[in-house]
Amino acid sequence: MTTPADDRASPAQARGRFRGGLRTPTSGWVPGFAQANVLALPRDMAFDMLLFAQRNPKACPVLGVLEAGQLDSELLAGGDIRTDLPAYRVYRDGALVAEPDDVVEHWREDLVTFLLGCSFTFEAPLRRAGIPLRHQQLGINVPMFRTTRRCAPAGTLAGPLVVSMRPIPADRVADAVRISSRFPGVHGAPVHVGDPAALGIDDLAAPDFGDAVDVPDGWLPVFWACGVTPQAAVMESRPELAISHAPGHMLITDLPEAELQVP
Repeated sequence: MTTPADDRASPAQARGRFRGGLRTPTSGWVPGFAQANVLALPRDMAFDMLLFAQRNPKACPVLGVLEAGQLDSELLAGGDIRTDLPAYRVYRDGALVAEPDDVVEHWREDLVTFLLGCSFTFEAPLRRAGIPLRHQQLGINVPMFRTTRRCAPAGTLAGPLVVSMRPIPADRVADAVRISSRFPGVHGAPVHVGDPAALGIDDLAAPDFGDAVDVPDGWLPVFWACGVTPQAAVMESRPELAISHAPGHMLITDLPEAELQVP
């Protein structure tokens, strides 16, 4: 279920609503603050994940890391990473086994949690510039696709690049590229504009994650690197346990958007 975005809540208030059971994609929520992808892995895989992120910074820009046993940080002050997202995914040996509202019963003290920048963060600057966002207009989740581009592997982790797609009016694509490029900590500029076949995507109406979004006449599909990329690596590499956000259901952090903007 998609709930209309709350653009007046504070990050802590939004996290409290999710902790209370609200399950909804977070595009449009709490503009002005960074949103984050979440991936928790056993401590013995933490270096591999950190190296994977370092080698694939476009898809995996690291905003913060919670050490084993740590449940909050300055990015979610007073929060709980196990409960403060609207929806989670639990993988065992690479297979999706649950999509719960919280992961308290699945949590282990040896899990290290990576918080990776999310492109929902720069949607507010796009909107302020008058660039329409089709998934928000339709009240649905953003579509995400596996591509045929391979990420640089690291240790036990390997997998394909995942991208999010937003149709943009053709005469505003340059503006969307310019605006998003100023936010490298949340994926930055697009990786591709136009023909999805160049990324190995056969059908825009059949996303691997999220919801299908139409591309109106005179608009172009624009593709950004996506923080679901590590989940695709989990599915391929099959660690014993991994816990993530459900695609599109992000952690809303206390980090102001302005701190991620570069000149």
